[in-house]
Amino acid sequence: MASIRKTRTASGATAVQVVRYVERRVEVLKHLGSAHDQEGIDRLMDQARTWYGANCDDTTLFATEAAGPLVREGTEFVGALHTLAYSTLRKVAAHCDLDLLGDALLLDLAIIRLVEPTSKLRSLQLLETYFDVRHARSALYKRMEAMLQRKAQAEEIAVAYAKEKLKDGLSMVLYDVTTLYFESFTADELRVPGFSKDSMHQQPQVVMGLLVTRKGFPLGYEVFAGNTFESKTMLPVLDAFIAKHGVETPTVVADAAMLSNTLLAQLQGRKMSYIVAARLAGSSQEVVDQVCKRLVKRDGRTVRVASPHGDMVCSYSAKRYRKDKVMLEKDIAKAQLLIAKGEPGKRAKYVTGGKKGYALDKDRIKRAKRLLGIKGYCTNIPKDKLDNRTVIARYHDLWQVEKAFRMAKSDLGARPIFHGAETAIRTHLLICFVALIMARAIETRTALSLRNVVDALWSVTDAILYHPQTKERITIRSHIPSETQKILRKF
Repeated sequence: MASIRKTRTASGATAVQVVRYVERRVEVLKHLGSAHDQEGIDRLMDQARTWYGANCDDTTLFATEAAGPLVREGTEFVGALHTLAYSTLRKVAAHCDLDLLGDALLLDLAIIRLVEPTSKLRSLQLLETYFDVRHARSALYKRMEAMLQRKAQAEEIAVAYAKEKLKDGLSMVLYDVTTLYFESFTADELRVPGFSKDSMHQQPQVVMGLLVTRKGFPLGYEVFAGNTFESKTMLPVLDAFIAKHGVETPTVVADAAMLSNTLLAQLQGRKMSYIVAARLAGSSQEVVDQVCKRLVKRDGRTVRVASPHGDMVCSYSAKRYRKDKVMLEKDIAKAQLLIAKGEPGKRAKYVTGGKKGYALDKDRIKRAKRLLGIKGYCTNIPKDKLDNRTVIARYHDLWQVEKAFRMAKSDLGARPIFHGAETAIRTHLLICFVALIMARAIETRTALSLRNVVDALWSVTDAILYHPQTKERITIRSHIPSETQKILRKF
Protein backbone atom coordinates (compact mmCIF):
# COMPACT_ATOMS: atom_id res chain seq x y z
CA MET A 1 0.00 0.00 0.00
CA ALA A 2 1.42 3.37 -1.00
CA SER A 3 1.57 6.29 1.41
CA ILE A 4 3.06 9.75 1.73
CA ARG A 5 5.82 10.29 4.24
CA LYS A 6 8.04 13.09 5.49
CA THR A 7 11.60 12.27 6.52
CA ARG A 8 14.52 14.32 7.79
CA THR A 9 17.55 14.70 5.46
CA ALA A 10 21.21 15.00 6.43
CA SER A 11 21.07 18.77 5.87
CA GLY A 12 18.22 19.13 8.35
CA ALA A 13 15.56 19.69 5.68
CA THR A 14 12.30 17.71 5.46
CA ALA A 15 11.92 15.49 2.39
CA VAL A 16 8.48 14.51 1.06
CA GLN A 17 8.13 11.15 -0.67
CA VAL A 18 5.50 8.72 -1.88
CA VAL A 19 6.59 5.30 -0.65
CA ARG A 20 5.39 1.77 -0.15
CA TYR A 21 6.57 -1.00 2.15
CA VAL A 22 7.67 -4.24 0.49
CA GLU A 23 8.65 -7.02 2.88
CA ARG A 24 9.23 -4.42 5.59
CA ARG A 25 11.52 -2.37 3.33
CA VAL A 26 10.78 1.12 2.07
CA GLU A 27 10.51 1.54 -1.69
CA VAL A 28 10.42 5.20 -2.83
CA LEU A 29 7.91 5.63 -5.66
CA LYS A 30 8.32 9.39 -6.00
CA HIS A 31 10.66 11.89 -4.34
CA LEU A 32 9.00 15.31 -4.47
CA GLY A 33 11.89 17.28 -2.98
CA SER A 34 12.82 18.81 0.35
CA ALA A 35 12.23 22.10 2.14
CA HIS A 36 13.41 23.88 5.27
CA ASP A 37 10.21 25.85 6.10
CA GLN A 38 6.62 24.82 6.72
CA GLU A 39 5.28 26.65 3.66
CA GLY A 40 7.64 24.72 1.41
CA ILE A 41 6.74 21.43 3.10
CA ASP A 42 3.04 22.19 2.63
CA ARG A 43 3.67 22.80 -1.07
CA LEU A 44 5.50 19.51 -1.46
CA MET A 45 2.79 17.64 0.46
CA ASP A 46 0.20 19.08 -1.90
CA GLN A 47 2.22 17.93 -4.90
CA ALA A 48 2.63 14.49 -3.32
CA ARG A 49 -1.13 14.12 -2.82
CA THR A 50 -1.76 15.14 -6.43
CA TRP A 51 0.83 12.63 -7.68
CA TYR A 52 -0.59 9.94 -5.40
CA GLY A 53 -4.12 10.51 -6.72
CA ALA A 54 -2.95 10.34 -10.34
CA ASN A 55 -0.50 7.43 -10.10
CA CYS A 56 -1.53 5.16 -7.24
CA ASP A 57 -4.28 2.86 -8.42
CA ASP A 58 -7.34 2.51 -6.18
CA THR A 59 -6.61 -1.18 -5.82
CA THR A 60 -3.74 -0.21 -3.48
CA LEU A 61 -6.43 0.85 -1.02
CA PHE A 62 -7.47 -2.76 -0.65
CA ALA A 63 -4.03 -4.39 -0.88
CA THR A 64 -2.61 -6.39 1.98
CA GLU A 65 0.94 -6.21 3.25
CA ALA A 66 3.43 -8.82 2.10
CA ALA A 67 3.49 -12.04 4.06
CA GLY A 68 5.99 -12.35 6.87
CA PRO A 69 6.37 -11.49 10.53
CA LEU A 70 4.78 -8.08 11.10
CA VAL A 71 5.38 -7.80 14.82
CA ARG A 72 8.58 -8.76 16.60
CA GLU A 73 9.54 -8.51 20.23
CA GLY A 74 9.96 -4.93 21.32
CA THR A 75 7.59 -3.49 18.69
CA GLU A 76 5.51 -0.61 20.04
CA PHE A 77 2.10 0.66 19.03
CA VAL A 78 2.62 4.40 18.55
CA GLY A 79 -0.81 5.50 17.32
CA ALA A 80 -3.53 5.23 14.70
CA LEU A 81 -4.34 7.41 11.72
CA HIS A 82 -7.33 7.81 9.39
CA THR A 83 -5.19 7.98 6.25
CA LEU A 84 -7.84 6.37 4.05
CA ALA A 85 -10.39 9.03 4.98
CA TYR A 86 -7.91 11.80 4.25
CA SER A 87 -6.69 10.41 0.92
CA THR A 88 -10.29 9.86 -0.20
CA LEU A 89 -11.37 13.39 0.74
CA ARG A 90 -8.31 14.69 -1.07
CA LYS A 91 -9.47 12.76 -4.13
CA VAL A 92 -12.89 14.38 -3.76
CA ALA A 93 -11.16 17.77 -3.80
CA ALA A 94 -9.23 16.77 -6.93
CA HIS A 95 -12.46 15.45 -8.50
CA CYS A 96 -13.97 18.93 -7.96
CA ASP A 97 -10.73 20.55 -9.30
CA LEU A 98 -10.29 22.32 -5.97
CA ASP A 99 -6.63 21.31 -6.01
CA LEU A 100 -6.26 24.02 -8.67
CA LEU A 101 -6.63 26.57 -5.87
CA GLY A 102 -3.01 25.77 -5.03
CA ASP A 103 -3.52 26.30 -1.30
CA ALA A 104 -3.00 23.16 0.81
CA LEU A 105 -3.97 24.92 4.04
CA LEU A 106 -7.31 26.09 2.64
CA LEU A 107 -8.17 22.61 1.37
CA ASP A 108 -7.11 20.90 4.59
CA LEU A 109 -9.19 23.31 6.70
CA ALA A 110 -12.17 22.55 4.44
CA ILE A 111 -11.56 18.79 4.72
CA ILE A 112 -11.46 18.81 8.52
CA ARG A 113 -14.77 20.70 8.55
CA LEU A 114 -16.32 17.76 6.73
CA VAL A 115 -15.12 15.54 9.56
CA GLU A 116 -15.30 17.67 12.70
CA PRO A 117 -16.12 21.41 12.50
CA THR A 118 -14.17 23.32 15.14
CA SER A 119 -11.93 26.36 15.63
CA LYS A 120 -9.10 27.00 13.19
CA LEU A 121 -6.34 26.26 15.71
CA ARG A 122 -7.99 23.04 16.84
CA SER A 123 -8.50 22.14 13.15
CA LEU A 124 -4.72 22.19 12.72
CA GLN A 125 -4.35 19.98 15.79
CA LEU A 126 -6.93 17.49 14.44
CA LEU A 127 -5.27 17.41 11.02
CA GLU A 128 -2.08 16.32 12.75
CA THR A 129 -3.80 13.89 15.14
CA TYR A 130 -6.08 12.21 12.59
CA PHE A 131 -4.02 12.43 9.39
CA ASP A 132 -0.41 13.28 10.35
CA VAL A 133 -0.79 16.45 8.27
CA ARG A 134 1.07 19.43 9.73
CA HIS A 135 0.67 23.16 9.18
CA ALA A 136 2.43 25.88 11.15
CA ARG A 137 0.07 27.34 13.74
CA SER A 138 2.02 30.59 13.88
CA ALA A 139 1.32 31.30 10.19
CA LEU A 140 -2.42 30.55 10.26
CA TYR A 141 -3.80 34.06 10.66
CA LYS A 142 -1.05 35.59 8.51
CA ARG A 143 -2.15 33.35 5.62
CA MET A 144 -5.85 34.23 5.85
CA GLU A 145 -5.51 37.22 3.54
CA ALA A 146 -3.88 35.00 0.90
CA MET A 147 -6.58 32.34 1.33
CA LEU A 148 -9.31 34.95 0.92
CA GLN A 149 -7.86 35.91 -2.47
CA ARG A 150 -8.94 32.44 -3.69
CA LYS A 151 -12.68 33.25 -3.36
CA ALA A 152 -13.25 34.20 -7.01
CA GLN A 153 -11.28 31.16 -8.19
CA ALA A 154 -13.26 28.85 -5.87
CA GLU A 155 -16.51 30.16 -7.38
CA GLU A 156 -15.16 29.68 -10.91
CA ILE A 157 -14.27 26.07 -10.04
CA ALA A 158 -17.77 25.49 -8.62
CA VAL A 159 -19.44 26.90 -11.74
CA ALA A 160 -17.20 24.82 -14.03
CA TYR A 161 -18.05 21.67 -12.03
CA ALA A 162 -21.77 22.39 -12.35
CA LYS A 163 -21.49 22.95 -16.09
CA GLU A 164 -19.07 20.18 -17.03
CA LYS A 165 -19.67 17.36 -14.54
CA LEU A 166 -23.27 17.99 -13.49
CA LYS A 167 -24.25 19.05 -17.04
CA ASP A 168 -26.19 22.06 -15.73
CA GLY A 169 -26.59 24.90 -18.23
CA LEU A 170 -27.30 27.32 -15.35
CA SER A 171 -30.34 28.69 -17.17
CA MET A 172 -32.11 28.56 -13.80
CA VAL A 173 -30.50 29.38 -10.45
CA LEU A 174 -31.89 29.46 -6.93
CA TYR A 175 -31.16 32.28 -4.49
CA ASP A 176 -31.76 32.70 -0.79
CA VAL A 177 -30.20 34.38 2.23
CA THR A 178 -29.53 33.35 5.79
CA THR A 179 -28.08 34.95 8.90
CA LEU A 180 -24.99 33.78 10.79
CA TYR A 181 -24.57 35.01 14.35
CA PHE A 182 -21.46 35.56 16.47
CA GLU A 183 -20.57 34.37 19.97
CA SER A 184 -20.07 38.01 20.90
CA PHE A 185 -22.07 41.13 21.69
CA THR A 186 -19.54 43.48 20.08
CA ALA A 187 -20.82 45.09 16.86
CA ASP A 188 -18.98 46.87 14.05
CA GLU A 189 -19.67 47.80 10.41
CA LEU A 190 -20.00 44.17 9.27
CA ARG A 191 -21.20 42.49 12.46
CA VAL A 192 -24.53 44.18 13.15
CA PRO A 193 -27.64 42.98 15.02
CA GLY A 194 -30.64 42.52 12.73
CA PHE A 195 -33.50 40.17 11.99
CA SER A 196 -32.05 36.78 12.89
CA LYS A 197 -33.26 33.55 11.31
CA ASP A 198 -31.68 31.76 14.27
CA SER A 199 -33.65 33.86 16.82
CA MET A 200 -30.43 35.51 18.05
CA HIS A 201 -31.75 39.05 17.65
CA GLN A 202 -29.52 40.65 20.31
CA GLN A 203 -26.27 39.28 18.95
CA PRO A 204 -24.29 40.69 16.02
CA GLN A 205 -24.63 38.79 12.76
CA VAL A 206 -23.81 38.84 9.06
CA VAL A 207 -26.16 38.14 6.18
CA MET A 208 -25.04 35.57 3.61
CA GLY A 209 -26.59 35.29 0.16
CA LEU A 210 -26.09 31.94 -1.59
CA LEU A 211 -26.63 31.00 -5.22
CA VAL A 212 -27.11 27.30 -6.08
CA THR A 213 -28.18 25.15 -9.02
CA ARG A 214 -31.59 23.48 -9.16
CA LYS A 215 -29.97 20.41 -7.58
CA GLY A 216 -28.48 22.41 -4.73
CA PHE A 217 -24.85 22.63 -5.88
CA PRO A 218 -23.28 25.90 -4.65
CA LEU A 219 -22.23 28.43 -7.29
CA GLY A 220 -21.34 31.58 -5.39
CA TYR A 221 -22.01 33.62 -2.30
CA GLU A 222 -21.60 37.04 -0.80
CA VAL A 223 -21.46 38.41 2.73
CA PHE A 224 -23.33 41.55 3.84
CA ALA A 225 -23.68 43.58 7.03
CA GLY A 226 -26.04 41.97 9.52
CA ASN A 227 -28.80 44.58 9.12
CA THR A 228 -28.96 44.39 5.31
CA PHE A 229 -32.51 43.87 4.02
CA GLU A 230 -32.82 40.58 2.12
CA SER A 231 -34.04 42.04 -1.17
CA LYS A 232 -30.98 44.32 -1.35
CA THR A 233 -28.61 41.35 -1.45
CA MET A 234 -29.84 39.64 -4.62
CA LEU A 235 -28.70 42.00 -7.39
CA PRO A 236 -25.07 42.34 -6.22
CA VAL A 237 -24.75 38.54 -6.14
CA LEU A 238 -26.47 38.05 -9.51
CA ASP A 239 -24.57 40.86 -11.24
CA ALA A 240 -21.24 39.46 -10.05
CA PHE A 241 -22.26 35.94 -11.08
CA ILE A 242 -23.26 36.97 -14.62
CA ALA A 243 -20.21 39.20 -15.11
CA LYS A 244 -17.76 36.49 -14.01
CA HIS A 245 -19.27 33.47 -15.71
CA GLY A 246 -20.99 34.81 -18.82
CA VAL A 247 -24.37 33.30 -17.97
CA GLU A 248 -26.98 34.98 -20.16
CA THR A 249 -30.46 35.89 -18.86
CA PRO A 250 -30.80 33.29 -16.10
CA THR A 251 -34.12 32.58 -14.41
CA VAL A 252 -33.91 33.39 -10.71
CA VAL A 253 -36.03 31.57 -8.13
CA ALA A 254 -36.42 33.22 -4.71
CA ASP A 255 -38.81 33.40 -1.78
CA ALA A 256 -41.32 36.11 -0.85
CA ALA A 257 -38.70 38.25 0.90
CA MET A 258 -37.42 39.22 -2.56
CA LEU A 259 -40.84 40.43 -3.74
CA SER A 260 -40.67 44.18 -4.38
CA ASN A 261 -41.64 46.32 -7.36
CA THR A 262 -38.18 47.90 -7.47
CA LEU A 263 -36.26 44.62 -7.42
CA LEU A 264 -38.46 42.90 -10.01
CA ALA A 265 -38.23 45.93 -12.30
CA GLN A 266 -34.43 45.80 -11.99
CA LEU A 267 -34.43 42.09 -12.85
CA GLN A 268 -36.53 42.74 -15.95
CA GLY A 269 -34.25 45.64 -16.87
CA ARG A 270 -31.39 43.14 -16.87
CA LYS A 271 -33.47 40.79 -19.07
CA MET A 272 -33.68 38.20 -16.30
CA SER A 273 -36.66 35.95 -15.65
CA TYR A 274 -37.90 35.32 -12.13
CA ILE A 275 -40.15 33.08 -10.07
CA VAL A 276 -40.84 34.59 -6.66
CA ALA A 277 -43.33 33.62 -3.94
CA ALA A 278 -46.31 36.00 -3.85
CA ARG A 279 -47.87 37.63 -0.78
CA LEU A 280 -51.51 36.86 -1.47
CA ALA A 281 -52.71 38.44 1.78
CA GLY A 282 -51.32 41.78 0.60
CA SER A 283 -52.77 41.55 -2.92
CA SER A 284 -55.63 43.74 -4.13
CA GLN A 285 -59.22 42.65 -3.52
CA GLU A 286 -59.67 42.26 -7.27
CA VAL A 287 -56.78 39.77 -7.53
CA VAL A 288 -58.00 37.81 -4.49
CA ASP A 289 -61.54 37.64 -5.89
CA GLN A 290 -60.29 36.35 -9.27
CA VAL A 291 -58.08 33.70 -7.69
CA CYS A 292 -60.75 32.40 -5.28
CA LYS A 293 -63.46 32.39 -7.94
CA ARG A 294 -61.42 30.43 -10.48
CA LEU A 295 -59.81 27.94 -8.08
CA VAL A 296 -63.13 27.06 -6.38
CA LYS A 297 -61.00 25.21 -3.81
CA ARG A 298 -60.51 22.21 -6.09
CA ASP A 299 -57.49 20.16 -4.99
CA GLY A 300 -54.56 20.45 -7.41
CA ARG A 301 -56.13 23.18 -9.55
CA THR A 302 -54.00 26.11 -10.79
CA VAL A 303 -54.85 29.52 -12.24
CA ARG A 304 -52.85 32.42 -13.68
CA VAL A 305 -53.95 36.03 -13.24
CA ALA A 306 -52.33 39.40 -13.94
CA SER A 307 -50.76 41.27 -11.00
CA PRO A 308 -48.49 44.29 -10.45
CA HIS A 309 -45.56 41.84 -10.11
CA GLY A 310 -46.21 40.01 -13.40
CA ASP A 311 -48.28 36.88 -13.84
CA MET A 312 -49.46 35.41 -10.55
CA VAL A 313 -49.73 31.62 -10.64
CA CYS A 314 -51.87 30.22 -7.83
CA SER A 315 -52.68 26.68 -6.75
CA TYR A 316 -55.02 25.10 -4.20
CA SER A 317 -54.06 22.13 -2.03
CA ALA A 318 -56.35 20.32 0.40
CA LYS A 319 -53.30 19.33 2.47
CA ARG A 320 -52.15 22.96 2.62
CA TYR A 321 -55.70 23.97 3.58
CA ARG A 322 -55.61 21.77 6.67
CA LYS A 323 -52.20 23.10 7.69
CA ASP A 324 -53.19 26.76 7.11
CA LYS A 325 -56.42 26.25 9.06
CA VAL A 326 -54.55 25.00 12.13
CA MET A 327 -52.14 27.95 11.96
CA LEU A 328 -55.01 30.44 11.57
CA GLU A 329 -56.83 29.00 14.60
CA LYS A 330 -53.66 29.33 16.67
CA ASP A 331 -53.18 32.96 15.59
CA ILE A 332 -56.80 33.79 16.43
CA ALA A 333 -56.47 32.14 19.86
CA LYS A 334 -53.31 34.17 20.50
CA ALA A 335 -55.09 37.37 19.45
CA GLN A 336 -58.03 36.62 21.78
CA LEU A 337 -55.63 36.03 24.69
CA LEU A 338 -53.87 39.35 24.14
CA ILE A 339 -57.20 41.18 23.85
CA ALA A 340 -58.36 39.62 27.14
CA LYS A 341 -55.17 40.84 28.82
CA GLY A 342 -55.58 44.30 27.31
CA GLU A 343 -52.11 44.19 25.80
CA PRO A 344 -51.04 46.06 22.62
CA GLY A 345 -51.79 44.13 19.47
CA LYS A 346 -48.35 44.28 17.84
CA ARG A 347 -47.66 40.68 18.82
CA ALA A 348 -50.70 39.23 17.05
CA LYS A 349 -51.78 39.30 13.41
CA TYR A 350 -55.51 39.63 13.89
CA VAL A 351 -55.85 42.42 16.48
CA THR A 352 -57.13 45.91 15.73
CA GLY A 353 -57.77 48.96 17.88
CA GLY A 354 -55.81 51.45 19.95
CA LYS A 355 -56.05 53.43 23.18
CA LYS A 356 -59.80 52.80 23.51
CA GLY A 357 -59.32 49.05 23.43
CA TYR A 358 -58.54 46.12 21.20
CA ALA A 359 -60.71 43.71 19.22
CA LEU A 360 -60.40 40.94 16.65
CA ASP A 361 -59.78 42.19 13.11
CA LYS A 362 -62.74 40.33 11.59
CA ASP A 363 -62.17 41.65 8.06
CA ARG A 364 -58.61 40.36 8.03
CA ILE A 365 -59.70 37.00 9.46
CA LYS A 366 -62.38 36.71 6.78
CA ARG A 367 -59.79 37.40 4.07
CA ALA A 368 -57.40 34.83 5.57
CA LYS A 369 -60.13 32.19 5.61
CA ARG A 370 -60.78 32.77 1.90
CA LEU A 371 -57.10 32.17 1.14
CA LEU A 372 -56.69 28.97 3.18
CA GLY A 373 -54.94 26.32 1.08
CA ILE A 374 -53.94 28.79 -1.67
CA LYS A 375 -50.32 29.57 -2.55
CA GLY A 376 -49.18 32.15 -5.11
CA TYR A 377 -46.06 32.65 -7.23
CA CYS A 378 -45.13 35.69 -9.34
CA THR A 379 -43.28 35.29 -12.63
CA ASN A 380 -42.53 37.21 -15.82
CA ILE A 381 -42.22 34.00 -17.87
CA PRO A 382 -45.14 33.64 -20.35
CA LYS A 383 -47.37 30.59 -20.03
CA ASP A 384 -46.39 29.31 -23.47
CA LYS A 385 -42.76 29.07 -22.28
CA LEU A 386 -43.39 27.74 -18.77
CA ASP A 387 -46.77 26.34 -17.76
CA ASN A 388 -48.33 26.79 -14.31
CA ARG A 389 -47.31 23.44 -12.86
CA THR A 390 -43.71 23.86 -14.01
CA VAL A 391 -43.54 27.32 -12.44
CA ILE A 392 -44.70 25.82 -9.14
CA ALA A 393 -42.30 22.88 -9.43
CA ARG A 394 -39.36 25.21 -10.09
CA TYR A 395 -40.22 27.29 -7.03
CA HIS A 396 -40.36 24.18 -4.88
CA ASP A 397 -36.74 23.48 -5.85
CA LEU A 398 -35.86 26.20 -3.31
CA TRP A 399 -35.66 23.49 -0.66
CA GLN A 400 -32.27 22.74 -2.20
CA VAL A 401 -30.97 26.13 -1.02
CA GLU A 402 -32.44 25.55 2.41
CA LYS A 403 -30.72 22.16 2.50
CA ALA A 404 -27.41 23.78 1.55
CA PHE A 405 -27.81 26.32 4.36
CA ARG A 406 -28.69 23.61 6.87
CA MET A 407 -25.60 21.66 5.82
CA ALA A 408 -23.38 24.75 6.06
CA LYS A 409 -24.75 25.73 9.47
CA SER A 410 -24.96 22.30 11.08
CA ASP A 411 -22.70 19.75 9.35
CA LEU A 412 -19.98 22.28 8.50
CA GLY A 413 -20.31 24.50 11.58
CA ALA A 414 -20.59 27.82 9.74
CA ARG A 415 -22.17 29.36 12.84
CA PRO A 416 -21.74 30.62 15.46
CA ILE A 417 -18.74 32.60 14.22
CA PHE A 418 -15.98 33.24 16.74
CA HIS A 419 -13.81 35.64 14.70
CA GLY A 420 -13.74 39.41 15.11
CA ALA A 421 -11.56 40.70 12.25
CA GLU A 422 -13.32 41.06 8.88
CA THR A 423 -10.62 39.14 6.99
CA ALA A 424 -10.92 36.21 9.40
CA ILE A 425 -14.74 36.25 9.12
CA ARG A 426 -14.69 36.21 5.33
CA THR A 427 -11.97 33.53 5.25
CA HIS A 428 -14.04 31.37 7.61
CA LEU A 429 -17.00 31.57 5.22
CA LEU A 430 -14.76 30.80 2.23
CA ILE A 431 -13.53 27.64 4.00
CA CYS A 432 -17.17 26.68 4.63
CA PHE A 433 -18.02 27.35 0.95
CA VAL A 434 -15.16 25.11 -0.26
CA ALA A 435 -16.28 22.42 2.19
CA LEU A 436 -19.86 22.79 0.91
CA ILE A 437 -18.67 22.21 -2.68
CA MET A 438 -17.02 18.97 -1.59
CA ALA A 439 -19.98 17.91 0.56
CA ARG A 440 -22.52 18.36 -2.24
CA ALA A 441 -20.20 16.59 -4.71
CA ILE A 442 -19.94 13.65 -2.28
CA GLU A 443 -23.71 13.42 -1.86
CA THR A 444 -24.37 13.78 -5.58
CA ARG A 445 -21.84 11.13 -6.58
CA THR A 446 -22.59 8.57 -3.84
CA ALA A 447 -26.35 9.18 -3.29
CA LEU A 448 -25.53 9.04 0.44
CA SER A 449 -25.51 11.74 3.11
CA LEU A 450 -22.23 13.42 3.98
CA ARG A 451 -22.38 12.00 7.51
CA ASN A 452 -22.86 8.43 6.26
CA VAL A 453 -19.88 8.76 3.90
CA VAL A 454 -17.59 10.24 6.58
CA ASP A 455 -18.64 7.55 9.07
CA ALA A 456 -17.90 4.82 6.51
CA LEU A 457 -14.44 6.24 5.80
CA TRP A 458 -13.76 6.76 9.49
CA SER A 459 -14.37 3.08 10.23
CA VAL A 460 -11.02 2.27 8.56
CA THR A 461 -7.89 3.02 10.57
CA ASP A 462 -4.16 2.56 10.11
CA ALA A 463 -2.31 1.21 13.14
CA ILE A 464 1.28 2.47 13.35
CA LEU A 465 3.87 0.09 14.83
CA TYR A 466 7.49 1.03 15.53
CA HIS A 467 10.52 -1.02 16.55
CA PRO A 468 13.09 1.17 18.36
CA GLN A 469 16.09 -1.07 17.67
CA THR A 470 15.54 -1.68 13.94
CA LYS A 471 13.87 1.73 13.35
CA GLU A 472 11.19 -0.12 11.37
CA ARG A 473 7.83 1.63 11.06
CA ILE A 474 4.97 -0.66 9.97
CA THR A 475 1.46 0.41 9.02
CA ILE A 476 -1.38 -2.11 9.32
CA ARG A 477 -4.75 -1.10 7.86
CA SER A 478 -7.96 -2.42 9.37
CA HIS A 479 -10.50 -4.33 7.30
CA ILE A 480 -12.34 -2.19 4.72
CA PRO A 481 -16.08 -2.95 4.82
CA SER A 482 -17.84 -3.55 1.49
CA GLU A 483 -19.93 -0.39 1.87
CA THR A 484 -16.77 1.67 2.31
CA GLN A 485 -15.24 0.02 -0.76
CA LYS A 486 -18.28 1.07 -2.81
CA ILE A 487 -17.74 4.68 -1.74
CA LEU A 488 -14.03 4.54 -2.58
CA ARG A 489 -14.78 3.34 -6.11
CA LYS A 490 -16.98 6.40 -6.71
CA PHE A 491 -13.88 8.57 -6.67
